[in-house]
Amino acid sequence: MIKKTKAADDLTAQIVELALDKKAENVISIDIKEITTLTDSFIICSADTDVQVKAISDNIRKNTSYKPIRTEGYEHLKWVILDYIDVMVHIFKTAEREYYNIERLWADGAVKEHP
Repeated sequence: MIKKTKAADDLTAQIVELALDKKAENVISIDIKEITTLTDSFIICSADTDVQVKAISDNIRKNTSYKPIRTEGYEHLKWVILDYIDVMVHIFKTAEREYYNIERLWADGAVKEHP
């Protein structure tokens, strides 16, 4: 388990950089540790193709210092979730991200855009 605070913040920064390395689009992180015990933060990004969703997911999984405890959606590549306990990564195809709009559900958290 990742200790809350600095370790989770460091992992968030590392994952954001790895996603951007594979040209993830509209990358945001949402700090939700003050509003839920589910996780400390979400990282949400999108890609236009299945191949790009896979590349982003693979790059994060292979190059982070921690391994996710759970991965979901990898077989369909429409919405991949990587669960690192204190950091949860959502990699969407663009249309699915617009449809589910999970940013709206967590709008009370501190949102940071990563250009």
